[in-house]
Amino acid sequence: MTKNKFLTGAAMAGLLGICSLAPVHAQTPEPTAAPAAAGAIQTIPGMPPVINPNNIYSEARPDNIAPEVAKDPARIYVPNLRSNDVYVIDPATMSVVDRFPVGRSPQHVVPSWDLRTLWATNNAEGTTQGSLTPIDPRTGKPGPAVPVDDPYNMYFTPDGKSAIVVAEARKRLDFRDPHTMAMQGSVEAPECRGINHAAFSIDGRYAIFTCEFGGMVAKVDTVNHQILGYLKLSTGGMPQDILVAPNGRTFYVADMHADGVFILDGDTFKETGFIHTGVGTHGIYPSRDDTVMYVANRGSHKVHGPRHSKDGSVSVVDFATNRVIRTWPVPGGGSPDMGNVSADGKLLWLSGRFDDVVYAIDTATGSMKSIPVGAEPHGLTVWPQPGRYSVGHTGIMR
Repeated sequence: MTKNKFLTGAAMAGLLGICSLAPVHAQTPEPTAAPAAAGAIQTIPGMPPVINPNNIYSEARPDNIAPEVAKDPARIYVPNLRSNDVYVIDPATMSVVDRFPVGRSPQHVVPSWDLRTLWATNNAEGTTQGSLTPIDPRTGKPGPAVPVDDPYNMYFTPDGKSAIVVAEARKRLDFRDPHTMAMQGSVEAPECRGINHAAFSIDGRYAIFTCEFGGMVAKVDTVNHQILGYLKLSTGGMPQDILVAPNGRTFYVADMHADGVFILDGDTFKETGFIHTGVGTHGIYPSRDDTVMYVANRGSHKVHGPRHSKDGSVSVVDFATNRVIRTWPVPGGGSPDMGNVSADGKLLWLSGRFDDVVYAIDTATGSMKSIPVGAEPHGLTVWPQPGRYSVGHTGIMR
């Protein structure tokens, strides 16, 4: 275990002048949560109950697709960062069936909390012309873009009351109305350079965000909307994606420079271990049976390439033992990045970031198929997915 460099929220606020976020309707009191049954998780008001305290993903099993969601056609939505468009893949034919322009520099396609909108986050790198493009999952077609400053990524509070737009270049989290995207308020994260990915605790009371260019993570109070503190990772220095374990308290942080996954205790905010996976560790996704996580190793420590890296691979890590049980190299080299698992759990879909392809990976054998897409595909999403609600990113379902 490494030395904890956690600073309390009060101390950090005093040093950095961090402000809390005021509620949108201050005159309306928060509902009082019902008393928790013995062994139940006391969640934040408005958050759907935790059905299985040992597995926050229990309601995202293949047989739990909501009836309304089940009517949506099966599609893979691929945002292409440099060609400023979204490609749409039909998984039945493994072919591109549509493409449409969106805003500048689309980074991720994010399912909304209520599962009825897919949002392309166009952060217009280096400008103030960012936007969110809504996509109707029933028709697969985009609607008019909503101007939003620097939306690199987006999450939703587990109670569904706010979208959290991750304004990476601004070192800021913007809480917005989850439907209209009207601003509710902001939380500044001045020490978190490159703030980008997040995971929420089992009760929804806090989230941990990665700071890509600061070699650390930030803990955020989702109830009072303030920074609780920062934790410097012991080695590495380029944290990317983050995933919470089925227990809702253990957090896994992919680090592209450390070539592996740091393990954190979210409640105590301490680093407790490390799992070596592969070169350029980047994305993390749970299997549909919640027994393993798939870790995408991009094959390079560089932010912009190279193509066809011989070190590109996917590691399969067992949740119970925190050990790598399988490794799947990309045939001929590649750059697996972000994505998700199919509704039935049989295919892992990942963007090939620097190879302009999408990988469809058989989760039983590790065999891969590549589908050409636009220029620099990034955070693709798979739709539909099982679950009651989405906390964002490429579809982290509960």
